[in-house]
Amino acid sequence: MHVAWLGKKSPFCGNVTYGQEITQALIERGHQVTFVHFDRGQSSQNVPSTLGKVRGFSWHHCHEVTLPFLFKSQILTIPSFKSGKRLVDALAQLKPDIVHASLTLSPLDFRLPSLCAQLKLPLVVTFHPAFDRKLRTLSSGTQHVTYQMYAPMLAQCDRVIVFSKLQRDLLIRLGVPPKTLAVIPNGVDVNKYSPGPSAIKSTLQARQLFVYQGRLSPEKNVEALLKAWRHAKMGSDCKLAIVGNGPLESALRLFYGGDSSIHWLGFVKDEARRIDILRGADAFLLPSLVEGLSLSLLEAMSCGTACIATDAGADGEVLEDGAGIVIDTQRVSHQLQTILPILRDHPEMARVLGQKARQRALERYTLTTNVSQVENIYAELTPPSFSTKSSYIML
Repeated sequence: MHVAWLGKKSPFCGNVTYGQEITQALIERGHQVTFVHFDRGQSSQNVPSTLGKVRGFSWHHCHEVTLPFLFKSQILTIPSFKSGKRLVDALAQLKPDIVHASLTLSPLDFRLPSLCAQLKLPLVVTFHPAFDRKLRTLSSGTQHVTYQMYAPMLAQCDRVIVFSKLQRDLLIRLGVPPKTLAVIPNGVDVNKYSPGPSAIKSTLQARQLFVYQGRLSPEKNVEALLKAWRHAKMGSDCKLAIVGNGPLESALRLFYGGDSSIHWLGFVKDEARRIDILRGADAFLLPSLVEGLSLSLLEAMSCGTACIATDAGADGEVLEDGAGIVIDTQRVSHQLQTILPILRDHPEMARVLGQKARQRALERYTLTTNVSQVENIYAELTPPSFSTKSSYIML
């Protein structure tokens, strides 16, 4: 089958990781992927002159389709006026069997149903903006407006993939037909992200290690974690590792950088090092105000690390029934100030929680199972004559 993926390759965010993992898994299963994304690409990266050339290349030699843009960030993409026409021309030339868009929060998103209907192409979209199940903060209110804006467009798609039952229920209330929605959560490679030896504690000279991994931005609420750490007085042999960067990094380091028990590791590009950090952690902490479904949380769970997260987005659903500790997005600092010393003084509790987290990841969040579910959707939406083809185009 030939699928076209409209997604992101930069700047780094959860959407980028999602696109990389799903497309790579599809390629490994024998499908061909043409990746369509916003970039300042050269003409050599655009659609080649014949479709046969595209179908003949492996992933490593496959041409990408780049769309022009005016602005691009981790959250929002603003396309140029020519991007819509370039997308239509590319799809008309490529003639994919199906289009899959990992929505980039762009004005172009809203045109996709009509463009694909014009070209008679089935459209699958993955919709994964962060949200909060309750309107408790300004951030959660803003995200709820995003869901309201997208609901009419999502109702026109052939299938909408969301990461949790909570997202599904929210979109149904906003008018998206239930039959259109499919719950396929983020998945993790449980063989790669698995319990194992780690050198990180020795490197950081830590008896116990607590880790946050993610963006340093307002919605992640990292300052609440840092306040809790300061007031909990964890001791010099307990360390907190902050993995990631973002717009609040300078301000947070200015106020908390003098604490020798906090290690600012920045953005860790090397996956093996990230796995080493998660394997060595006694607990993974996620204090977010809004979330979709945190891939970092799933990676920590798969590594057998005890996890503490707010009930923002689907994270509470992930850790429900004892797979971790779920806290409310309100008074995060106060709750963590109580929990952190308990985990410090009772390491056996962290070990049990880590075992339960690993088991939950194996039961519900394996990448292999989730990719198979995506493939099943493709098969449902394409004519039987296409089912033996081995080419997907992802947009």
